[in-house]
Amino acid sequence: MLKKNIIRRKQKNTIKFPDTTHPALMKVYAGRNIGSVEELDYSLKNLLPFNLLGNIEKAARLLSEVLEQKKRIVIVADYDADGATACALAIRGLKMMGLHDVQFIVPDRFEHGYGLSPEIVELAIVLNPDLIITVDNGISSVDGVRLARSKGIEVLITDHHLPGPVLPDASVIVNPNLENDSFPSKSLAGVGVLFYVLAALRAELRAKGWFEQQGIAEPNLALFLDLVALGTIADVVPLDPNNRILVFQGLERIRNGLCAAGISALLSVAKRTPAKITSSDLGFSIGPRLNAAGRLTDMRLGIECLICDDRDKAMHMASKLDELNQQRRMIQDEMQSEAIADIEAMDLQSKESLPSGMCLFKENWHQGVIGVLASKIKELTHRPVIAFARDSGELIKGSARSIRDVHIRDAIEAIATAHPGLVLKYGGHAMAAGLSIRHDSFESFCQLFDQEIGRRIKTTGFDSELMSDGELEAKDFSIELAEELGQAGPWGQGFPEPRFDGKFKILSSRIVGTKHLKLQLYLEDKKNPIEAIAFNTNDELWPTNYEEVQTLYRLDVNEYLGRRTPQLIVEHIEPV
Repeated sequence: MLKKNIIRRKQKNTIKFPDTTHPALMKVYAGRNIGSVEELDYSLKNLLPFNLLGNIEKAARLLSEVLEQKKRIVIVADYDADGATACALAIRGLKMMGLHDVQFIVPDRFEHGYGLSPEIVELAIVLNPDLIITVDNGISSVDGVRLARSKGIEVLITDHHLPGPVLPDASVIVNPNLENDSFPSKSLAGVGVLFYVLAALRAELRAKGWFEQQGIAEPNLALFLDLVALGTIADVVPLDPNNRILVFQGLERIRNGLCAAGISALLSVAKRTPAKITSSDLGFSIGPRLNAAGRLTDMRLGIECLICDDRDKAMHMASKLDELNQQRRMIQDEMQSEAIADIEAMDLQSKESLPSGMCLFKENWHQGVIGVLASKIKELTHRPVIAFARDSGELIKGSARSIRDVHIRDAIEAIATAHPGLVLKYGGHAMAAGLSIRHDSFESFCQLFDQEIGRRIKTTGFDSELMSDGELEAKDFSIELAEELGQAGPWGQGFPEPRFDGKFKILSSRIVGTKHLKLQLYLEDKKNPIEAIAFNTNDELWPTNYEEVQTLYRLDVNEYLGRRTPQLIVEHIEPV
């Protein structure tokens, strides 16, 4: 097992909270650089104004002209949850503003690949659009945009991915990560960018008196914040203050039963109670079910579920998504077992002598699941990982996941720049990226990737740091504190869910559900044990035959047969 160091967060700020705030929660906020209570005011009035986003008013003018002239729009989506929610938001929002002729295309991961490719443009041309809107893609679609413009089709790109050295010649590009864009929040998801575009369009139409002329109600864009919250959390973008407002407001809508029928249906098949929903439910229960469509078939099913207003039909589609997600998990488990076997077969003196950057490939691996696999292996090895699968012909496609100290897209770009022709396509973020190479280049790419990561990581090493918010006292293991912590978010990337550490003695341990480790822990009093569970592990991976252990855990509530008890969700355990 790799060395893991539990590090307690520095609590940099001391601020005055309401007297009803639990001291543990005060420590959590202080460890996340919250400097004032006002920073926790997630009212919509505190949302960054749309006019700070570059090119937003130009985009609004283009869209308003399309509405006024009754032109046709085709939306080109991405095949992940962010792209699906952004597409659903565009369709719902534009229709509420009076546009009736709007259709969408979502690329097939296996046939078309990512983004507005020339092949996708050819499919769009059949629909005779006047305007193509990309959501959660397009910033790297130089060839596709060129083809569309040559056919007289306007292109509005809405994206959040990092731009490459050459921008597509689109009619308008809205992306907070453009080089000269001064928008304060660089962490908007694709669905967040589209939300801002709709806000700008509404203001443009309002100024023109459009809604009165058409006899339609001015849309309340807050109606769509459930979609924004889901896409933002599922895409694992950092929850900066602006994103926290978007997610908080979306969660409030869901909790109050005001969400789209598709989201309600997905919550139902995931056995989640809407009134108690948290951001982690979106990330670990709803997002994967939505993503399953794009991973195993195509994302049209997911988008249709999100734009459906018929609850019975939405439930039928959500059930299909649930079945796909079960298939995805089975495929993932098999691939993960094969990857671990390959790692264990390496001639290593210890786990610490693994390559700095790991590349894995099997002919039989499923292209739609390699991203999840890369993430799992990254967690096990605490190294940047690229998992590859066969694409078309002699090409293989890789999905990369990184650790905190390595910007994975920049690392891939450095290799591509130094070795022209080796990396055929790439794109992504600091923590996740995708690329394509030729199969016969795999070994040389592996070596270069290992060397490049080694250069980037040499000052920090590979010890996995597990961040903790400190210890809890025995009196703190309560349902009340668990619920207060859960509702105090939204928690997510960059604003992590509270985790605590402490030394416990083990009263008992057993395997439940074939792959979960159930524990009874105690501090001093055996008569008052604390229930705990470690998911997807066993007592071989995490030996528990010790008198005392150090744990890292989250405080949660276990509900079973109508009984509610506090429970620790154990994320790490080691002997004292």
